[in-house]
Amino acid sequence: MTLMTWVMTGMVLASAFLLFAAVLGLLFQSDKRMEKRMKRFLALNDRQKLGRKKLDWLVQLRLYKQAVREKVLTKKRSGRLEKMLSLSGVPLKPEEYVLFQWICTALGAGLFYLISDEALLLALGAAAGFAFPRLWIDRKRKARMKAFEEGLLDMLTTIIGSLRAGFSFAQALRTVADESEGPIREEAETVLKDMQYGATMEDALGEWKERMPSEDLNLMIQAILIQRQIGGNLAVVLETIVQTIRDRARIQRQVSTLTAQGRMSGTVIGLLPFALAIILYFIEPKYIGTLFHNPIGIGMVAGGLFSGFIGFLLIRKITTIEV
Repeated sequence: MTLMTWVMTGMVLASAFLLFAAVLGLLFQSDKRMEKRMKRFLALNDRQKLGRKKLDWLVQLRLYKQAVREKVLTKKRSGRLEKMLSLSGVPLKPEEYVLFQWICTALGAGLFYLISDEALLLALGAAAGFAFPRLWIDRKRKARMKAFEEGLLDMLTTIIGSLRAGFSFAQALRTVADESEGPIREEAETVLKDMQYGATMEDALGEWKERMPSEDLNLMIQAILIQRQIGGNLAVVLETIVQTIRDRARIQRQVSTLTAQGRMSGTVIGLLPFALAIILYFIEPKYIGTLFHNPIGIGMVAGGLFSGFIGFLLIRKITTIEV
């Protein structure tokens, strides 16, 4: 490729990125912009100063999202996406996530085709763009769950201190919401809002347990519910749970250390064939090209990929020990 081709490609990629960011901003921030414009309209009480055309455009975007919600998303899928987005902490609605996925699919297909000028890579780019939002959400979910697990001990310590000071459990949760950050604060505020809106403590804690799939949180909630039924000193019960969580974390670190070599072996075995294929391709392209043109070579590649995948899964299964 010549220098001019590289420059044109870079300009097209930059333009596509800016267009992509602008569309996402309009889609995902339309609700906030609508609220700001409505507040401005109520404050000024002047219809001409509202910007009728821009307001109509924002209303049209809301109608598009409503159409996606009604025609594309089923009730079951919408609930599953809403739970996934809530767990990841991403402030998107299910219909906005679907629009985001469509945009990524179109952008991925266009970029792969622009770079390679091959129709086969266009489909590959579409698949990569379609999978990108889910991978991003999964990564955010894992990061949020990790942050929640790391802050759970501090949350329990704060609750125990508040209970010993004479506070109720609801007041202890309010202390956690005021003093904590990140997902701990968000979840505590959600539980408090549920109780303020009329839900019982048992229902609010049950919703919390379903919303956050954490074994340590489940243990804490079960202890609180049992204590509310049979009585007893909740602070002492929570101190026992804190010690149990600390012992479990210590054992998990020991198991992770002992199985590190096995997990590394699985990673090396999984990546080694691909690394060798790339090295051989750069050394002698015609030599390795036979595997992808000859029927026997294609069968050997398929068999090798399947065998490597099975081996990788078996090693992961052996080195995954639940504590």
